[in-house]
Amino acid sequence: HLDVLFFNGFFLRKFYTSPRLFKTMKQAKKIFSLFLAAVCTFSLCACTAPWEETPVSKNGFYLDTIITITLYGRNKEDAIDHCFDIAKKYESLFSTTVEGSDIWNINHADQQFVSVSDDTLELINDGIFYSSLSGGAFDITVGALSSLWDFDHNEGTVPAADAIEQARETVGWQAIEINGKQVRLNREGTQIDLGGIAKGFIADKMKEYLLSAGITSGIINLGGNVLTLGTLPDGSNYSVGIQKPFSDSGTAAKTLSVNDKSVVTSGTYQRYFEKDGVLYHHILDLSTGYPCSNSLSSVTIVSDSSTEGDALSTITFLLGEEQGKAFIESLDGIEAVFITEDGTISTTSGLK
Repeated sequence: HLDVLFFNGFFLRKFYTSPRLFKTMKQAKKIFSLFLAAVCTFSLCACTAPWEETPVSKNGFYLDTIITITLYGRNKEDAIDHCFDIAKKYESLFSTTVEGSDIWNINHADQQFVSVSDDTLELINDGIFYSSLSGGAFDITVGALSSLWDFDHNEGTVPAADAIEQARETVGWQAIEINGKQVRLNREGTQIDLGGIAKGFIADKMKEYLLSAGITSGIINLGGNVLTLGTLPDGSNYSVGIQKPFSDSGTAAKTLSVNDKSVVTSGTYQRYFEKDGVLYHHILDLSTGYPCSNSLSSVTIVSDSSTEGDALSTITFLLGEEQGKAFIESLDGIEAVFITEDGTISTTSGLK
């Protein structure tokens, strides 16, 4: 503004000290008024564009993953900080390892009812819905089995077969009882693990907050769960890359052009270890208790809701390419990308 205002002032003096240009002061004032209106319009555009189009990006570590948030618009820094506060809040509610969290309390209540927050209740109900939808292929009571494998810290230990079977028998979302805002597990040994759905839920809550704060352009990335707000400031789509499985450089196997969408990938390359030439990854087949083996390396879901994308990416992976594609085609507004172990890429009909 200072440069423009200084230029305007300089030009004003030049107009009024150059009598040869205008016959009357009235004519000079009229022409200058038109010029000033044009300059002010240009100045407004020139000054607001950087505000709106220059992104701010910050990283944080929550939920055992790196969160990256990139925003456009005013008050971007404060909004990002608030998003990190949201992540911290939900980590304290949903974590299976943070003592005193809602989920920790449920898992350690010896089948007694536990009072939980509205958000925890909402997420558990979402988890029950997708567990039922999948016919039990996806199940939020996988806690005993997932903790046995412990892919976050396991460097090469395959659990004993009898321990896997014992943990597998505790899985079943029907063991969750809800009474108002209280929750309990009525089967001994059953544990809730919301890791297959929580990041999507948190991303949706962040987006909800950002829209309420007037921020309509940006990207929320929760460790691979990508959620876009609207379009870029110039109206164009975001380009979101799907990682080539096991690529050290993070090479994109396919790039999607999206706006106001969630893009969530479940893949064998995200958490795994190798033992005696066998790759063990974190997507567990609950019918066996072992990692799923169906020739897929990853499934990516494009949807409006990140909660939905989080759950459906796991469900679809477990179904395999053929059944998974048919499943997604039966749902409205959902698309999927499949990458097989040999690198072949296929999509549902709505994606190119």
